[in-house]
Amino acid sequence: MIGTSAWKYGVLAAACAGLLAACGDDFVPEEARPQDARVFTVADPNATTFAPMAAAAGDVVNMSTTSRWAGVLGGAAYLIEVPANWNGQLVMYAHGYRGTGKTLTVDPPSIRRHLIQRGYAWAASSYSANYYDVRAGVEDTNALALAFTRIAAANGRPLSNPAKRFIIGHSMGGHISAAAVEAETLFYAVNPVRYNGAVPMCGVVGDTELFNEFAAMQVTAQALAGVPDVPTTQWPTIKDQVTSALFTTFPSVPTARGLQYLSVVMNLTGGPRPMFDLGIAIGGSFPAAYGTFGGDGTIDGILNHSVLDTTAYTYTISGDAAGSAALNASAQKLRAVPDANRLRSDGLRWIPQVNGDIRVPVVSIHTLGDLFVPFSMEQTYARRTAAQGTGNWLVQRAIRGVSHCDFTVAEQVEAFDAMTAWEAGGARPGGDDVLTAATVAAPTYGCTYTRNDVSGPDESPTTKALRPAAVANSARCP
Repeated sequence: MIGTSAWKYGVLAAACAGLLAACGDDFVPEEARPQDARVFTVADPNATTFAPMAAAAGDVVNMSTTSRWAGVLGGAAYLIEVPANWNGQLVMYAHGYRGTGKTLTVDPPSIRRHLIQRGYAWAASSYSANYYDVRAGVEDTNALALAFTRIAAANGRPLSNPAKRFIIGHSMGGHISAAAVEAETLFYAVNPVRYNGAVPMCGVVGDTELFNEFAAMQVTAQALAGVPDVPTTQWPTIKDQVTSALFTTFPSVPTARGLQYLSVVMNLTGGPRPMFDLGIAIGGSFPAAYGTFGGDGTIDGILNHSVLDTTAYTYTISGDAAGSAALNASAQKLRAVPDANRLRSDGLRWIPQVNGDIRVPVVSIHTLGDLFVPFSMEQTYARRTAAQGTGNWLVQRAIRGVSHCDFTVAEQVEAFDAMTAWEAGGARPGGDDVLTAATVAAPTYGCTYTRNDVSGPDESPTTKALRPAAVANSARCP
C-alpha cells in the first residue's frame, strides 16, 4: 500500500494545481442555485432504532443481538448497526437516486447480513437532500462516518475509532462511493474521510458523462425520426412523433429506423455485448433513460448552467457506413457552458468528479443490460484511471444482468470480499477487460463473476423477477 506521507503529498500537489486554476484572475464568486433553496424533511425524525434481520440458514451470528441506532445528523437520517463481535471495521453504504421529492429516506445495504455475519459495522445516510446531489451524498456519508464513535457512545456503547473504513454504493451511490476515494475529494471535501477501499455497484463512475450519453441518445433519436433541428428542451412537443417513428411498440418492437437507433444506442452504451437486447426487451431500464430526455443540462437545478456536451461523440449504425455518416451530419451538437461544473471555493464541485485519481483498492461491478446507467460508465472509468496511471488500483467485473443494479447478493458479496482481501494485503483480485471490443462482444462475456442463485433470503424482488426471464432466454451462464 502507498505510504501516508506519499499519499498526502500526491493529493496536495494535484489539488493545488486545480486550486490555482480555479482561483486565478478568472475566479468567479460562488452563486446560489435552485438546489440551495429546496427544503427536505426526514421521513421519521423521531426514530431511534430499527428492526433486526430475521434469522436465516447459515447464520453464525444472532442477528437480533446487534446494536441498532437511528437518528438525524446534519439534516440527514441515518441507520447504524454494530454486531456484538465487532471486528473494528466500518462499512459506509451510499444509496441510489431518490427522485425529486421532499422526503428523505434511508435503507440498509443489500449485503447487510453478510456484513454482520463477518463482524463489520455498517452505517447509511439518507443525505440531507434529494435530486442528483452527489455532493450532499459524499459530505453527509462522510460526516456520519466521522460521527460513528460519538453516536455509539451516546447510545451507551463506547467504541474505538474504526481501524478501517470502506464505502460501497448503488447507482448514484456508486458515484458517491467512487468519488469519495478520489484525490480531489480528499482535498476539497468539508468532511474528508480516507477510506481504505470502495465497491461502486451499477455506479455513475463516469460522473457527468452519463448525462452526455442521455443527450446523445436524444439527439440521435430526433435525427433518425426526422426532427433533428428542434431544440432538445422542446422534447415534450415531439416525443410522440419521435417515438412512433422509431417504435411500433415501445421499446420492444422497433421500426426500421428504430433498429438503426437501437444500434446507435448499443454502440453509445458500451458496444456489442451480451444482454443488450434483453436490456431493451425486458430489462426495464431503457425507458428510464428515454425518460430523461428534454432536460436543460442543469441536472434539475444541481447546476446553474448546462453541462451537456455531445461534441466528442461519433455515432455508429453497425454495418451502415452511409447511414452513420448521415446521422453524424444531421444530429445536433450540444456544447456545455464553460465551467458549468467547475471547482468550488467552498468545498466539492456541485457534481463531484470521478477522475480516476485513486490510491486504494476499488472493485466495481456493472450489469451488461443496464441502459439507465450503462456499462459504458465502466469503460470511461477504465480510461480515466489509465490516463492517471492508477489502473492498478481498479478491478472491474461484468455481470450478466438485464437491468439497472440487477445483481444477486452473491455477486455483491464476492466483490466486497475481493476488495477487502486485496486491501488487507492479498493479491489483486480477478476482473474483466471492459475495453477490448472483441472481448466484450463474446457470447460468454460476464460469465466469470455472474452467480445465478436467487434463492437466498436477501435477494431483491427485481432480481427474482428478472433473472428467471433471462434464464428462459438462455442468456445466463450455465
